[in-house]
Amino acid sequence: MEDALDTTLTASKQTFAKERHENRVAVSVLGRFMLEDRQEHPCQAVDITPEQMSLIALQSGRIGEYIIAYLDHIGRVEGVIINHLDIGFTIKINASPRKKECYSAVLHWLANKDVPAIHEERRHERFLPKRQTYRIQLEDKSEYSCTIIDVSLSGAAIRTQIRPPIGTHLKLGCLRGKVTRIFAQGIAIEFLQIQKPEHLEQQLTE
Repeated sequence: MEDALDTTLTASKQTFAKERHENRVAVSVLGRFMLEDRQEHPCQAVDITPEQMSLIALQSGRIGEYIIAYLDHIGRVEGVIINHLDIGFTIKINASPRKKECYSAVLHWLANKDVPAIHEERRHERFLPKRQTYRIQLEDKSEYSCTIIDVSLSGAAIRTQIRPPIGTHLKLGCLRGKVTRIFAQGIAIEFLQIQKPEHLEQQLTE
């Protein structure tokens, strides 16, 4: 009897894991969330399913804390924090089956809507500058060291421990830009203006 129960539990876990993997949508959605103290904070929702999602954010709540998030394209999402991340947290979504069906439909649309072609994202040739270690400054004037992975006239990929949400404005050296992508090692920045080749490295170090 115990062997049969173990087999049933194992099969159920495998089914749940398979369904969660198939329903997970690798999209990034900007928004804001509110903790129980009713303070609002910017965030970026990633690794989303109708059951749970992860929020990249500079602020976090406690395990078990109830939050309300307002996300672009998705709308209001309520849930409970179930796990802390390096920067952010994961919530279990609290919604009716009908609401979860709506979330699933929106996620399907987000995953399949038109996205810029790779050649558009990389419309300028990238290179490795002579120096690699630089500083970035956020809008609140806080500064952090970073390493440039590669750079072009229109943007840069940098290795850094901080993960500002997509859309955050910052300065790399004296170049103004905004965060357009977050990846495992750091962030990608798009400069607000296309730079001139002869001035690029100087502006990175000023």
